[in-house]
Amino acid sequence: MKLIHLIAIPIAAAVLCTNAVPAYSADEEGVAVAIVYDTSGSMNEPVRNETGQSSPKHLIANRALIAIANRIQTFATNGVAGSPRKIHAGLFVFQKDGSRAALPFGPFDAAAFTSWARDFSKPTGGTPLGNALNAAGHAVLNAGLTRKHVLVITDGINNIGPNPAEILAKLKQEAGQKQTGVSVHFVAFDVDAKVFDGVKKLGATVVVASNESQLNMQLEFILEKKILLEEEEPLKQK
Repeated sequence: MKLIHLIAIPIAAAVLCTNAVPAYSADEEGVAVAIVYDTSGSMNEPVRNETGQSSPKHLIANRALIAIANRIQTFATNGVAGSPRKIHAGLFVFQKDGSRAALPFGPFDAAAFTSWARDFSKPTGGTPLGNALNAAGHAVLNAGLTRKHVLVITDGINNIGPNPAEILAKLKQEAGQKQTGVSVHFVAFDVDAKVFDGVKKLGATVVVASNESQLNMQLEFILEKKILLEEEEPLKQK
């Protein structure tokens, strides 16, 4: 009986290890982040800016996108022991009933994000959030980096194409098949967070912002506590 007991322990351990989800062996250390930026017509509507005056939401979101680019750039160039971090990023916007890559996914380029944000001035059309999430999600899943994130900045309700919750469920299933994971973060900008209860139930981060100050605060929270996690990185042994 003792012999059987001793044999059973390693067998049980082997079964537990088999059920665990290891890191995808092909992934390289780094951060992949795809940003979905709402370019629908409702982004022309005004909310309070940081001075207390009213500004169109897209102008406020443009400034926030520039701040995001600056923060990621700082993170990328200040790695542990002074070495740069590997960051891949892309910007996805709405186009008719789908989405397009306003900035193609690839090595992070802060100047490209800043330039796009300074130039964007004509929100129009509907809100195909599900299709945009699908494009952004597959970009990070195929990036080959260990940490995969989609950040969605939107003021609207999906009104074209599949529901975001339906897409997120498929993305998570695909990630599981690849033995990896993908994290999705929604910033509900001047829209009720309950709209995103479906994705929240699937594990997405959902935060709400009704003005510029809150938008900046929520984006800082997501970057620092969910995506970059700079303070959690261990120092490499020399």
